[in-house]
Amino acid sequence: MRVTINQIMAMKGSEPIVMITAYDYSMAALVDAAGIPMILVGDSMGMVVLGYDSTLPVTLEDVIHHTKAVMRGAKNALVVADMPFMSFQVSIEEAVRNAGRLMKETGCQAVKLEGGEMMADTVAAIVRCGIPVMGHIGLTPQSVNVFGGFRVQGKTEDSAAQLIRDAQALEEAGAFAIVLELVPQELAGFITERIGIPTIGIGAGPQCDGQVQVLHDMLGLLGEYLPRHAKRFGEIGTAITEALTAYAAAVRDRSFPTAKHSSKLDPKVLARLKAADADDDGPTPNLSPA
Repeated sequence: MRVTINQIMAMKGSEPIVMITAYDYSMAALVDAAGIPMILVGDSMGMVVLGYDSTLPVTLEDVIHHTKAVMRGAKNALVVADMPFMSFQVSIEEAVRNAGRLMKETGCQAVKLEGGEMMADTVAAIVRCGIPVMGHIGLTPQSVNVFGGFRVQGKTEDSAAQLIRDAQALEEAGAFAIVLELVPQELAGFITERIGIPTIGIGAGPQCDGQVQVLHDMLGLLGEYLPRHAKRFGEIGTAITEALTAYAAAVRDRSFPTAKHSSKLDPKVLARLKAADADDDGPTPNLSPA
């Protein structure tokens, strides 16, 4: 039975909520097998899967394509699809249309969009159409050029007060949860206490109702770089490199493949093929079993 938004909301104050990103069928199946209740098909795919230097080039079609794959792999987790840059900012009507496309074409259970108080009317309109929305405030990567880089948000009294208003506006608009990214832990804790919906932290400290991480960061799939807010829970990238190196060496020294990795041809068939090859001008041999 797939996890619902009501179950996620009921976890607030009762048990920590675990969320992780995934972008394809095989990883989604592994995440599901681990019992993680919520998967985000994040626009972080732009950086960790598609090789861009930011999330901005990611298109709605990209998110649809990857969310479909995740939905095929995850049978139990609630799947949230990110709304990419400029898929919801132009107008409320366009935002509703694009959120609807994500739901209809992928089968996901919710969408996520960045922005607080200024996006509250958009969130409310999407929710009115029956589409669950997860908010996202603090460092919002789609606005990285406005922020001047990936910087902690809410460190001044004014900016902290704005984040509190953002969270309250999103809750009033009907969001079922809010991602808090790169926010001081004390502020994240204060927001978590002030609102009645779950907060999901990334670089926002342990006082949030839950945590989300980028799969590639926690598994070491992108080399040595690790954001400050992330932690390695495995060195899968190193293991993959070692396995590929061993495979290449085995091919080069002809220790792979062996007979046990191969199939056999009936010796009679092989004999007839060789006989026919010796007589290039002869008729095509009958290769039917004798």
